Amino acid sequence: MSVMIGIDPAKGSHAAAAVDACEEALAELEVRATRRQSRELLAWAERFPQRSWAIESANGHGYLLAQQLIVAGEHVVDVPSTLAARVRVLDSTRSQKNDANDARSVAIVALRHPDLRVVTVEDHVTVLRMLAKHHKQLSSLKTQAAARLHAVLAVLIPGGLGKEMVVRQAAGLLRRVQPTSMVETERKRIAHQHLAEVRRLEKELKTSKARLREAVDASGTSLMEIYGVGPVVAGLLIGYSGDISRFPTRHHYATYNGTAPIDTSSGAKKRHRLNPRGNRMLNHALHLIAITQLRYPNTEGRLFYERKLTEGKTKKEAIRSLKRRLSDVVYRHLIADQQPR
Repeated sequence: MSVMIGIDPAKGSHAAAAVDACEEALAELEVRATRRQSRELLAWAERFPQRSWAIESANGHGYLLAQQLIVAGEHVVDVPSTLAARVRVLDSTRSQKNDANDARSVAIVALRHPDLRVVTVEDHVTVLRMLAKHHKQLSSLKTQAAARLHAVLAVLIPGGLGKEMVVRQAAGLLRRVQPTSMVETERKRIAHQHLAEVRRLEKELKTSKARLREAVDASGTSLMEIYGVGPVVAGLLIGYSGDISRFPTRHHYATYNGTAPIDTSSGAKKRHRLNPRGNRMLNHALHLIAITQLRYPNTEGRLFYERKLTEGKTKKEAIRSLKRRLSDVVYRHLIADQQPR
């Protein structure tokens, strides 16, 4: 008898529910999130030799458990939390939200949706996603530190730095500041702390970018051939696209990354609006490519953008059209990268 085991993962514990093909509950279990979690679950599941596992948000709280089960030779699928919630709400007999019902809902989703993503052992995609995410976090931290330094300099020096943060210029300005009070002395000390933080983050960003370049080169991707794609953007595209074969067409991929507009037509009136959903990291990466191509003349992106303007589109609409086109270009490269060479 084929059995689906649903897992509702949490930070401190994991709830499991086994159901048969008719959605009948067979057994339930809750284990603490410890080093023994996978062993306890596998020992409990031995009674079901023909089993599969479904984990809600296998890239979130269930990530470690999913990887442990795969290493143990189990078949695991990833269930989106939105689908599990929908099943629980529609189930009149178990609509209350608790761990056991959530686990059962996860198992039912897996039974009724055969096209769910199969979780695989982490590979270069996972590495690139981690590196790209870390680089973006470092960049955000540097921006925040620079903003704090700007704020202190604006109080110490009339007009402050007056432009984009450059460490050497900021250091030169601070050297010329001669405090005349305890308040100014303390402000200068704090400014030096912010400056040191900016310097540290700049060094970490250089190291992070070099590591990203090594990882991207090792992946053998052709994305770097696209104008405007560097190691950081390539890492974002590969890491957050995941297994590109899960998108049957370029249109599915565009919907996933949020570059495909939403159809809001009504009757004979045809219109579309901006898609605020989709994977925002991928959308951000595509935006970076578009802006880079627009900065320079005679690039394919710039020529496409100008053509859209002559067709009567606004600047924002032209940029959105360019991002949609770039999504197709990225999709073709990712598909080609998966082909045997």
